[in-house]
Amino acid sequence: MIYSPPLIEARLVRRHKRFLADVELADGSPLRAHCPNTGAMTGCSEPGSRVWLWDSGNERRKYRHTLELVAAGDHWVCVNTARANQVMAAAIEDGQIPPLAGYESLKREPAIPGGKGRFDLLLSDAAKGDCYVELKSLTLGLADGYGAFPDAPSERALKHVAELRRVRSELQCRTVLMFCVMHNGVRIATTADAIQPAYGEQVRQAMAEGVKVYAWRCLPTPQALIVDGRLPFVSPPSRQVKNP
Repeated sequence: MIYSPPLIEARLVRRHKRFLADVELADGSPLRAHCPNTGAMTGCSEPGSRVWLWDSGNERRKYRHTLELVAAGDHWVCVNTARANQVMAAAIEDGQIPPLAGYESLKREPAIPGGKGRFDLLLSDAAKGDCYVELKSLTLGLADGYGAFPDAPSERALKHVAELRRVRSELQCRTVLMFCVMHNGVRIATTADAIQPAYGEQVRQAMAEGVKVYAWRCLPTPQALIVDGRLPFVSPPSRQVKNP
C-alpha cells in the first residue's frame, strides 16, 4: 500500500485522550491529529519523536490529519491499527499469504457465529469450508528483535481468542489468529506475558486446540506499507507449543 498523498513529517508533542496527538510541523506550527490506536503505544509515543501524518483532505473531519508512523529509535512503527486490516485483507485477496490462499471469497467484519461482536475476516470456499480470521496489530518492540502483543491489558483481545477457540470447537471450521507486525525492527513475534499473562495462556490453549496462529510483517516506511513475509511466532521459551 503506497501512501497517497505522501505522508507529512512532524515532531510529536504529546499523545493524549487516547485518540489525539499534538504535533509540531516542520515550519514550527502546531497541529492536532487523530490517533487511531486504542492501545498504550508503549515505546512509540515519546514526546519529541519523529512522526508522519496522513492528510485526508477532508475539511469536514474534526481532525483532518491521522497519525500513521512513529520513529521508535532506529525503527518505524505504523500505529494506525486500521491499516493492518486493510493491508492484510488486500494481501490475502492477492494470494500473498500462503496459509490463507485459495479461498473463493473474503468478507470483512463477519458476525461471530453464536456470539457477540465481530471477527475481522471470513474466508469461504466450497471445498475448504469457512475460515474465521482475527487480525491483531503488533507494535511493541522488545530486545533482540522480539515483538509482543498486547502492549497493554486488553479484555477485547482475550475475548477474541476465546471466541476463536469456541467457534473452532463448535463449528469444526478453521480459525486463525494473525499478528500483523507493524514494526520494522521485529523479527520474532510472541505474547506479552509480562503485560497480560492471561492472554498468553489463552493463545497457547488456542494453539493446542487447533487454532492456527501466524505472524506476518507489514514493513512500514514513510512511503508505503509492504507485506514482507511470515515471521516466526513463539511462545515464551518454557512453554513452547507446536504450530505447524
